[in-house]
Amino acid sequence: MFEDGAVRASYQGLQGWMGDMPAELRSLKQAEAEELFRRIGITFAVYGEGGDPERLMPFDMFPRVFAQEEWRRLERGVVQRAKALNAFLADVYARGEIVRAGLVPRDLVYRNEAYEAAVVGFTPPRGVFSHIVGADLVRTGPDEFFVLEDNCRTPSGVSYMLENREIMMRLFPGLFRENRIAPVDGYSEELRRTLASVAPRKCERDPTIVILSPGAYNSAYYEHSFLANLMGVELVEGQDLFVEGEFVWMRTTEGPQRVDVIYRRIDDAFIDPLCFRPDSMLGVPGLMDVYRSGGVTICSAPGAGVADDKAIYCFVPEMVRFYLGEEPILQNVPTWQCARPDDLKYVLEHLPELVVKEVHGSGGYGMLVGPKSTREQVESFRDRILAKPGNYIAQPTLSLSTCPTFVGEGVAPRHVDLRPYCLVGERVTLVPGGLTRVAMTEGSLVVNSSQGGGVKDTWVLSE
Repeated sequence: MFEDGAVRASYQGLQGWMGDMPAELRSLKQAEAEELFRRIGITFAVYGEGGDPERLMPFDMFPRVFAQEEWRRLERGVVQRAKALNAFLADVYARGEIVRAGLVPRDLVYRNEAYEAAVVGFTPPRGVFSHIVGADLVRTGPDEFFVLEDNCRTPSGVSYMLENREIMMRLFPGLFRENRIAPVDGYSEELRRTLASVAPRKCERDPTIVILSPGAYNSAYYEHSFLANLMGVELVEGQDLFVEGEFVWMRTTEGPQRVDVIYRRIDDAFIDPLCFRPDSMLGVPGLMDVYRSGGVTICSAPGAGVADDKAIYCFVPEMVRFYLGEEPILQNVPTWQCARPDDLKYVLEHLPELVVKEVHGSGGYGMLVGPKSTREQVESFRDRILAKPGNYIAQPTLSLSTCPTFVGEGVAPRHVDLRPYCLVGERVTLVPGGLTRVAMTEGSLVVNSSQGGGVKDTWVLSE
């Protein structure tokens, strides 16, 4: 917010609001926000802790603000990256030209556990494999943004983006009259339009779209039901669908209804017990046969996860150059791959200074933040790396930007990241905003909700 003691232009509309709000009113508004979250049911689950896993998402009322010119650059960079990642997926499930060119190691692709041989040679409608791409971005300076990781399977959190805005508009309607803030409420319609645009070739009418959920015990179930309601589509579980002939059908009170597009929120392994895990009770037997024959579209496509593997992440800038013939607008964080002997040597020598992540990890688990770890934790992680070097990458501890955040004593800086949601179908779009996650603990760099992080509204100022 501040540069050399001055308030950034994008935050000037909040200066008076922040200064004029007495502590009593702030506490009252915070309690009101928490009550709204509770009433609406905005929770998340933390597995493995015992007891009631449902928790309210910590919400910070101080919005993060982007100027229009800042957002335009981010938008171009995210769209460029989403196009390159989809081109990579289309390539590696076909001829694998980028591997043949020696730009991406063969083993990282074809021996990757996220690579699904079941879809080799199949091209989904419009050639789109990843229909919702979530890029996790961090800012390290006034004009410096880096991509921490890509999410090409089922990036979660968009419900928080939408609900954060709704709650802020209820709490502080005056702010939205005084500031020209680009809306985000068109996301659900744009998502529906994107899903409809990739209907299978055998669909000769308005496509029937469903969201396939693992069920109410999934940590993101609130989001599944929220999006289904906003889009006006059915929320289903595997038992609600069945395969007959060349199509997938949904059980309804009026008889079977054909399904054309499945926005799946379950992992590849559980989609079809006849193709993947035979013990899966979450999927639909025979679904993959219908998918490969062009009778139904699965969004995002099975096998899309190979593009967001943290080892593959290192090569996304090369994908942009190879497939698009452009220079990357957004850069990666410098990354060492522990599978490489020289990189491994460097990582082990500098372990207390680095952030180390599991290649297949997520949610803030399976990682080491060296500068914030004890000597014992560092040494324990060293043993894990030595046991399976290929399972880890390492990155420098970036000087992440902070955003003003309401804390007990007033307003203080806290580290943040940003996840915009890019929709890929007939066209490639993203709404002007995203999910800002904030590390609520002072000095923490981990923003994941499962690790104590919270969320805040993200504003893009209109011209």
